[in-house]
Amino acid sequence: MVKGEVRKIAADLGLATAERKDSQGICFVGKVDLPTFLQQQLQAKDGFIFEIPEVYYNFHKRGDSLEAMAKPYFYKPEDGIVVGKHRGAHFYTIGQRKGLNVGGKAKPLFVIAIDVNTNSVYTGQSDEHPGLYRKALFIKNTETHWVRPSLFLQPGETREYMVRIRYRQPLQKAILRQFAEGLFIEFDESQRGITAGQFAAWYFNGELCGSGVINE
Repeated sequence: MVKGEVRKIAADLGLATAERKDSQGICFVGKVDLPTFLQQQLQAKDGFIFEIPEVYYNFHKRGDSLEAMAKPYFYKPEDGIVVGKHRGAHFYTIGQRKGLNVGGKAKPLFVIAIDVNTNSVYTGQSDEHPGLYRKALFIKNTETHWVRPSLFLQPGETREYMVRIRYRQPLQKAILRQFAEGLFIEFDESQRGITAGQFAAWYFNGELCGSGVINE
């Protein structure tokens, strides 16, 4: 069922939640936005913001294999230049633009990677920066969840689905490829801001068929 049908059933049953506004935040912590909540719970730690120039990718190209396309870039401080400071890499997420407080650039900076081990935030100019995009992602078998078990893919099987990697993102055409070690999702078009720890969800004819936690 779609949400509208569920709300109608709730209204017919006289449930108080039938017309309640959708929850789109971290509702279990109360009326506080995510950045504020994180700053209340996590200790600040000063670190550097690095900018990765686009010329970097002339010398660090991804291969054409699924494994290569699914792997993120792993940057080192010496790959970029220092453009600012931050209060903790754990406060940032891939694709973020606001909150960097770095000016004087021809185009806006976007977060392309974070490294909590070195407390480094890596950025690139413009939302077309190549560091923001990938053609594929990987999900471990232990992190894959099928809503309908009859659709479960066996190793060696492939199937086309419509996929999204973030809330309310328009569905994207992709091929799911099952291997012994896990599930690869290869998109028709490169996707912006694929982030480890977030979910990918796949649909067929509007039905949610499965989801999984992005591994890399």
